[in-house]
Amino acid sequence: MTAANSHSAAPPIALDSPSAVDGRHIRALTFQSVRMEYLRRVLGEVSVTATGSRALVVGSGRGLLARGLARLGYHVVAADPSPTATALAREADDGHGITYRTAPAEELGLPGGSFDLVYCADTLEITERPDAVLAEAARVLRPGGIFAYDTVNRTPVSRLIYLGAFQAFPGTRIMPRGRYAAHRLRRPTELAEALGRAGLCTKDVSAFKPRDVRSLVRATRGRRRGTLTDEQLPELVDMVLEPEGSPVVTYLGYAVRRT
Repeated sequence: MTAANSHSAAPPIALDSPSAVDGRHIRALTFQSVRMEYLRRVLGEVSVTATGSRALVVGSGRGLLARGLARLGYHVVAADPSPTATALAREADDGHGITYRTAPAEELGLPGGSFDLVYCADTLEITERPDAVLAEAARVLRPGGIFAYDTVNRTPVSRLIYLGAFQAFPGTRIMPRGRYAAHRLRRPTELAEALGRAGLCTKDVSAFKPRDVRSLVRATRGRRRGTLTDEQLPELVDMVLEPEGSPVVTYLGYAVRRT
Protein backbone atom coordinates (compact mmCIF):
# COMPACT_ATOMS: atom_id res chain seq x y z
CA MET A 1 0.00 0.00 0.00
CA THR A 2 1.34 3.42 -0.93
CA ALA A 3 1.61 6.25 1.57
CA ALA A 4 -1.22 8.08 -0.20
CA ASN A 5 -3.50 5.08 -0.07
CA SER A 6 -2.63 4.49 3.58
CA HIS A 7 -3.44 8.11 4.40
CA SER A 8 -6.84 7.94 2.65
CA ALA A 9 -7.92 4.60 4.13
CA ALA A 10 -10.81 4.90 6.58
CA PRO A 11 -10.16 3.71 10.13
CA PRO A 12 -11.53 0.26 11.03
CA ILE A 13 -14.86 -0.06 12.85
CA ALA A 14 -15.05 -2.02 16.10
CA LEU A 15 -16.96 -1.72 19.35
CA ASP A 16 -15.02 -1.12 22.56
CA SER A 17 -11.76 -0.44 20.76
CA PRO A 18 -9.75 2.76 21.32
CA SER A 19 -7.81 2.08 18.10
CA ALA A 20 -10.90 1.96 15.84
CA VAL A 21 -14.04 3.95 15.10
CA ASP A 22 -16.26 2.87 17.99
CA GLY A 23 -19.82 4.00 17.31
CA ARG A 24 -20.95 3.06 20.78
CA HIS A 25 -18.39 5.36 22.38
CA ILE A 26 -19.21 8.10 19.86
CA ARG A 27 -22.86 7.94 20.97
CA ALA A 28 -21.83 8.11 24.63
CA LEU A 29 -19.69 11.18 24.00
CA THR A 30 -22.26 13.07 21.92
CA PHE A 31 -25.18 12.11 24.21
CA GLN A 32 -23.42 12.87 27.50
CA SER A 33 -24.40 16.53 27.86
CA VAL A 34 -28.06 15.97 26.98
CA ARG A 35 -28.28 12.89 29.22
CA MET A 36 -26.93 14.85 32.17
CA GLU A 37 -29.16 17.85 31.43
CA TYR A 38 -32.21 15.60 31.32
CA LEU A 39 -31.29 13.82 34.54
CA ARG A 40 -30.84 17.10 36.38
CA ARG A 41 -34.27 18.16 35.18
CA VAL A 42 -35.82 14.86 36.31
CA LEU A 43 -34.20 15.04 39.74
CA GLY A 44 -35.61 18.54 40.14
CA GLU A 45 -39.10 17.40 39.15
CA VAL A 46 -39.18 14.52 41.62
CA SER A 47 -37.26 16.40 44.35
CA VAL A 48 -34.60 13.73 44.71
CA THR A 49 -31.12 14.45 46.04
CA ALA A 50 -28.28 12.64 44.31
CA THR A 51 -25.84 12.93 47.20
CA GLY A 52 -25.71 9.66 49.09
CA SER A 53 -28.14 7.89 46.73
CA ARG A 54 -27.29 4.77 44.73
CA ALA A 55 -27.33 4.72 40.93
CA LEU A 56 -26.83 1.96 38.40
CA VAL A 57 -25.87 2.51 34.76
CA VAL A 58 -26.88 -0.39 32.52
CA GLY A 59 -24.94 -0.52 29.26
CA SER A 60 -22.29 1.78 30.69
CA GLY A 61 -19.64 1.24 28.01
CA ARG A 62 -16.44 3.06 28.94
CA GLY A 63 -18.09 4.63 31.98
CA LEU A 64 -18.68 8.20 30.82
CA LEU A 65 -22.24 8.47 32.13
CA ALA A 66 -21.32 6.62 35.33
CA ARG A 67 -18.62 9.20 36.04
CA GLY A 68 -21.11 12.00 35.39
CA LEU A 69 -23.51 10.54 37.95
CA ALA A 70 -20.71 10.10 40.46
CA ARG A 71 -19.87 13.80 40.11
CA LEU A 72 -23.50 14.58 41.03
CA GLY A 73 -22.96 12.72 44.29
CA TYR A 74 -24.32 9.25 43.53
CA HIS A 75 -22.70 6.02 44.67
CA VAL A 76 -22.50 4.37 41.25
CA VAL A 77 -22.40 0.85 39.89
CA ALA A 78 -21.64 0.58 36.17
CA ALA A 79 -22.64 -2.64 34.40
CA ASP A 80 -21.85 -3.61 30.82
CA PRO A 81 -21.95 -6.94 28.97
CA SER A 82 -18.51 -6.33 27.42
CA PRO A 83 -15.44 -7.26 29.48
CA THR A 84 -13.35 -5.01 27.22
CA ALA A 85 -15.61 -2.02 27.87
CA THR A 86 -15.47 -2.72 31.59
CA ALA A 87 -11.66 -2.76 31.48
CA LEU A 88 -11.60 0.51 29.51
CA ALA A 89 -13.97 2.09 32.03
CA ARG A 90 -11.72 1.11 34.92
CA GLU A 91 -8.72 2.57 33.10
CA ALA A 92 -10.57 5.87 32.59
CA ASP A 93 -11.85 6.08 36.16
CA ASP A 94 -10.97 9.33 37.92
CA GLY A 95 -11.26 8.29 41.54
CA HIS A 96 -15.00 8.56 42.23
CA GLY A 97 -15.29 5.09 43.72
CA ILE A 98 -17.44 3.61 40.95
CA THR A 99 -17.96 -0.15 40.99
CA TYR A 100 -17.57 -1.68 37.52
CA ARG A 101 -19.20 -4.98 36.63
CA THR A 102 -19.41 -7.13 33.53
CA ALA A 103 -23.01 -8.29 33.30
CA PRO A 104 -25.80 -8.41 30.70
CA ALA A 105 -28.80 -6.12 31.15
CA GLU A 106 -31.10 -9.12 31.48
CA GLU A 107 -29.16 -10.68 34.39
CA LEU A 108 -27.38 -8.04 36.45
CA GLY A 109 -26.65 -10.23 39.46
CA LEU A 110 -27.36 -7.38 41.89
CA PRO A 111 -29.60 -7.32 44.99
CA GLY A 112 -33.25 -6.41 44.54
CA GLY A 113 -34.47 -2.97 45.57
CA SER A 114 -30.93 -1.67 46.01
CA PHE A 115 -30.87 1.40 43.73
CA ASP A 116 -32.56 4.80 43.74
CA LEU A 117 -31.84 5.38 40.05
CA VAL A 118 -31.26 3.06 37.11
CA TYR A 119 -30.21 4.56 33.79
CA CYS A 120 -30.43 2.27 30.76
CA ALA A 121 -28.04 3.37 27.99
CA ASP A 122 -27.22 1.85 24.61
CA THR A 123 -29.43 -1.15 25.34
CA LEU A 124 -33.14 -0.77 24.57
CA GLU A 125 -32.54 -0.17 20.85
CA ILE A 126 -30.42 -3.31 20.41
CA THR A 127 -31.98 -5.90 22.73
CA GLU A 128 -34.19 -8.70 21.48
CA ARG A 129 -35.59 -9.05 25.02
CA PRO A 130 -36.83 -5.64 26.16
CA ASP A 131 -39.26 -7.12 28.69
CA ALA A 132 -36.41 -9.01 30.38
CA VAL A 133 -34.24 -5.87 30.46
CA LEU A 134 -37.02 -3.76 32.00
CA ALA A 135 -38.05 -6.44 34.49
CA GLU A 136 -34.46 -6.72 35.73
CA ALA A 137 -34.15 -2.94 36.02
CA ALA A 138 -37.40 -2.80 37.99
CA ARG A 139 -36.21 -5.62 40.25
CA VAL A 140 -33.07 -3.79 41.36
CA LEU A 141 -34.92 -0.47 41.87
CA ARG A 142 -36.39 0.43 45.24
CA PRO A 143 -40.13 1.21 45.26
CA GLY A 144 -40.49 4.78 44.05
CA GLY A 145 -37.07 4.64 42.38
CA ILE A 146 -36.41 6.25 39.00
CA PHE A 147 -35.80 4.37 35.78
CA ALA A 148 -34.30 6.67 33.11
CA TYR A 149 -33.29 5.78 29.58
CA ASP A 150 -32.61 6.99 26.08
CA THR A 151 -33.35 5.05 22.93
CA VAL A 152 -34.27 5.26 19.24
CA ASN A 153 -37.77 5.69 17.85
CA ARG A 154 -38.94 3.58 14.89
CA THR A 155 -39.64 6.05 12.10
CA PRO A 156 -38.59 6.35 8.44
CA VAL A 157 -36.00 8.97 9.45
CA SER A 158 -34.54 6.86 12.27
CA ARG A 159 -34.25 3.86 9.96
CA LEU A 160 -32.45 6.01 7.40
CA ILE A 161 -29.98 7.22 10.03
CA TYR A 162 -29.41 4.15 12.20
CA LEU A 163 -29.82 1.37 9.65
CA GLY A 164 -28.49 3.35 6.72
CA ALA A 165 -26.04 6.11 7.61
CA PHE A 166 -24.61 4.59 10.79
CA GLN A 167 -24.14 1.00 9.66
CA ALA A 168 -24.52 0.69 5.87
CA PHE A 169 -23.36 3.79 3.98
CA PRO A 170 -19.54 3.68 3.60
CA GLY A 171 -18.95 7.41 4.11
CA THR A 172 -20.78 7.63 7.43
CA ARG A 173 -20.66 4.10 8.81
CA ILE A 174 -19.58 4.00 12.47
CA MET A 175 -21.25 0.78 13.64
CA PRO A 176 -20.77 -2.91 12.81
CA ARG A 177 -23.44 -4.18 10.43
CA GLY A 178 -26.43 -5.70 12.22
CA ARG A 179 -26.02 -3.65 15.38
CA TYR A 180 -29.43 -2.10 14.71
CA ALA A 181 -32.54 -3.60 13.16
CA ALA A 182 -35.92 -1.99 12.49
CA HIS A 183 -37.83 -4.35 14.79
CA ARG A 184 -35.56 -3.45 17.73
CA LEU A 185 -36.31 0.27 17.41
CA ARG A 186 -39.37 1.02 19.56
CA ARG A 187 -41.93 3.78 19.53
CA PRO A 188 -42.57 5.64 22.81
CA THR A 189 -46.05 4.11 23.11
CA GLU A 190 -44.64 0.60 22.72
CA LEU A 191 -41.97 1.26 25.31
CA ALA A 192 -44.52 2.73 27.72
CA GLU A 193 -46.53 -0.51 27.48
CA ALA A 194 -43.40 -2.56 28.17
CA LEU A 195 -42.51 -0.35 31.12
CA GLY A 196 -45.98 -0.89 32.53
CA ARG A 197 -45.63 -4.66 32.26
CA ALA A 198 -42.44 -4.38 34.34
CA GLY A 199 -44.16 -2.39 37.08
CA LEU A 200 -42.73 0.96 35.95
CA CYS A 201 -45.03 3.95 35.50
CA THR A 202 -44.05 6.26 32.62
CA LYS A 203 -43.76 9.90 33.68
CA ASP A 204 -42.12 11.68 30.74
CA VAL A 205 -40.75 11.37 27.21
CA SER A 206 -38.51 14.05 25.71
CA ALA A 207 -37.13 14.26 22.20
CA PHE A 208 -33.54 15.26 21.57
CA LYS A 209 -31.58 15.88 18.39
CA PRO A 210 -28.53 17.65 16.95
CA ARG A 211 -28.95 21.41 16.89
CA ASP A 212 -28.12 21.24 13.18
CA VAL A 213 -28.39 17.88 11.42
CA ARG A 214 -25.75 19.01 8.93
CA SER A 215 -23.24 19.13 11.78
CA LEU A 216 -24.01 15.49 12.59
CA VAL A 217 -23.33 14.51 8.99
CA ARG A 218 -20.06 16.47 8.90
CA ALA A 219 -18.92 15.04 12.23
CA THR A 220 -19.77 11.47 11.26
CA ARG A 221 -18.02 11.76 7.91
CA GLY A 222 -14.98 13.36 9.53
CA ARG A 223 -14.70 10.62 12.14
CA ARG A 224 -15.18 7.93 9.51
CA ARG A 225 -12.36 9.42 7.43
CA GLY A 226 -10.11 9.76 10.46
CA THR A 227 -9.85 13.56 10.18
CA LEU A 228 -11.70 14.11 13.48
CA THR A 229 -11.09 12.56 16.88
CA ASP A 230 -13.73 11.30 19.30
CA GLU A 231 -13.07 14.22 21.63
CA GLN A 232 -13.92 16.77 18.90
CA LEU A 233 -17.38 15.34 18.20
CA PRO A 234 -19.56 16.52 21.14
CA GLU A 235 -19.06 20.21 20.43
CA LEU A 236 -19.58 19.70 16.70
CA VAL A 237 -22.79 17.68 17.05
CA ASP A 238 -24.29 19.70 19.97
CA MET A 239 -27.32 17.64 21.03
CA VAL A 240 -30.26 19.61 22.42
CA LEU A 241 -33.41 18.64 24.32
CA GLU A 242 -36.83 19.18 22.77
CA PRO A 243 -39.20 18.49 25.70
CA GLU A 244 -42.29 19.48 23.75
CA GLY A 245 -41.16 18.01 20.43
CA SER A 246 -42.15 14.76 18.80
CA PRO A 247 -39.17 12.36 18.76
CA VAL A 248 -38.30 11.82 15.12
CA VAL A 249 -35.16 9.81 15.88
CA THR A 250 -34.02 9.70 19.52
CA TYR A 251 -35.78 10.27 22.81
CA LEU A 252 -35.17 10.17 26.56
CA GLY A 253 -37.66 9.29 29.21
CA TYR A 254 -38.17 8.23 32.76
CA ALA A 255 -40.53 6.08 34.77
CA VAL A 256 -41.02 5.36 38.47
CA ARG A 257 -41.19 1.93 40.03
CA ARG A 258 -44.63 1.40 41.50
CA THR A 259 -44.83 0.96 45.24
